[in-house]
Amino acid sequence: MENTADNSSFNLRENSDIGSVKIANDVIGMIAALAAMEIDGVSGMPGNITSDALQKSGYRKLSKGVRVQLSGKNVALDLALLMGYGFNIPATSQKVQTRVKSTVENMTGLNVTDVNVHISGITVAES
Repeated sequence: MENTADNSSFNLRENSDIGSVKIANDVIGMIAALAAMEIDGVSGMPGNITSDALQKSGYRKLSKGVRVQLSGKNVALDLALLMGYGFNIPATSQKVQTRVKSTVENMTGLNVTDVNVHISGITVAES
């Protein structure tokens, strides 16, 4: 999944005296991806982006597993995730949806209408 609009941004507020605040779709995608990665059972994003790889390569590739669709102040998100083997997929997905919704709304002021979770694969922990 890729972000639907590469250079798009959401104009949060305009104040002619001070200026404006714009949030790029990639930033919204990155916020959503980071929030999803905080949930126990989510092992990474498609394209071999795992929490270990994030520390080595940076966060730039993280938003590639998130599709952002803006409509006014409403945003719908589609996340492709890798789950760890042995975790309950419906319960973990529900935790992801709750965390992503609250994090994106708190950080951006947008209204999150949908958080669709797509399980792209299962990872097995190395012993």
